[in-house]
Amino acid sequence: MDNKKYNTDLFDLFKANIDDINEYSSDALNKHRSEAFAKFKKQGIPTKKDEDYKYSDLSTVFSKEYNVSFKPIELNINIDDIFKCDVLSLDSHLTVLSRGKYFEKERVKKLDNGVIIGSMIEASQEYPEIFEKHYNKYASTRNDNLTNLNTAFAQDGIFIYIPKNVIVDKPIQIVDLLIDEKGYFSNTRNLIVAEKGSKTEFILCDDSLASAEFLTNTVTEIYLGENAEFEFYKLQNQHNEANNLAATYVHQERDSRYLSGVFSLLSGFIRNNVFVEMNGEGCENNIYGLALPDHSQHTDNSLFINHSKPNCTSKQLFKNVLDHTATAAFNGEVYVAKDAQNTIAEQTNNNILLSETAKVKTKPQLIIYADDVKCSHGATIGQLDEEAMFYMRARGIPFKEARMLLLYAFAYDVIKEVKIPSLRNNLEDLTRRRLNGELSLCRNCAVRVVR
Repeated sequence: MDNKKYNTDLFDLFKANIDDINEYSSDALNKHRSEAFAKFKKQGIPTKKDEDYKYSDLSTVFSKEYNVSFKPIELNINIDDIFKCDVLSLDSHLTVLSRGKYFEKERVKKLDNGVIIGSMIEASQEYPEIFEKHYNKYASTRNDNLTNLNTAFAQDGIFIYIPKNVIVDKPIQIVDLLIDEKGYFSNTRNLIVAEKGSKTEFILCDDSLASAEFLTNTVTEIYLGENAEFEFYKLQNQHNEANNLAATYVHQERDSRYLSGVFSLLSGFIRNNVFVEMNGEGCENNIYGLALPDHSQHTDNSLFINHSKPNCTSKQLFKNVLDHTATAAFNGEVYVAKDAQNTIAEQTNNNILLSETAKVKTKPQLIIYADDVKCSHGATIGQLDEEAMFYMRARGIPFKEARMLLLYAFAYDVIKEVKIPSLRNNLEDLTRRRLNGELSLCRNCAVRVVR
């Protein structure tokens, strides 16, 4: 579909609001806007003619009417009164975002161990050397136009800094809440810097307290210093009218280790872009994903893993279970440079279709220029194993229970990779409920209606 009208609307929106966009952000973010907007204007919203977006029609999300505001909006609520993370035994450093803005009254927190958590606006002013060194350094390496759109519009987000050799005592948890009954379009920018030898567990939850139409465009940049270890768990659990565009840029230095789990449980439209740059020898990168779309939901995961140095390993395992008229896509590219000898890379996408009308497109790719490597890739699309179903039914297991056992076993290959026990247990419960067709908000969030 032609996106000309939607491009024009975004061009006009930027020009009409540039003064407010700049005023209510910081100079460090503002100085990147003009160049990013020029790039976005040149290409516009990606269409299905673009190879990277051929399986996702973005006009379906940009054609909707959203509220937009670039001025601070006072939310006269106490977040503790309406939201409480109730994952059993999960003790975390909890911070909340809404409308792409940092929600907490304490704008920047510095923990006793030197860890900094706070608003991008204030952090860019209080810690300019760290910010300038890393902001937009990794996202700008790929000319992705949704990222250009974010760089042009984003005013705030989360800034996290983990000093050298610091082991963070408990997970850092960020909850991005859809909280306005009128809906809105927002751009959030996050920057995470994990210095040499640090170790961090990070959880990003996309959640909802409202059922209106939303469009969120989030870009997260992650820098891992030498021998740093970083676990990143992303939970997307909103509602059918939520449209979630997310790009994650990971830059790894020598001997760093990155583990990520992407769990797309519920949303109307999800597009996850992941770009990984292994910039030193001995890097390890493992990314796992599970999507459970049903009805008319759409989930698209696109990955680019760049093995630019020798002796690095990577693994991607993504699984989809689709029902009704749901659609999904997987587009994974592993690039092995000429000098990246002794690379070990594995990429797998497995899919189960529970209806004749569900559809999935999958394209795992290997591009290899080195000659001493161990690389593999593959994809499967199928239905439940009829022989296994017959075996269980013959032993007295009812159809519904047998079906659930097979589906859960399929999904558990991803869930088991979660290293935080309380989070893994919660995901087990959420997955069972989604496989049963439940559409309610996640049970890990104790939500009360705001009057």
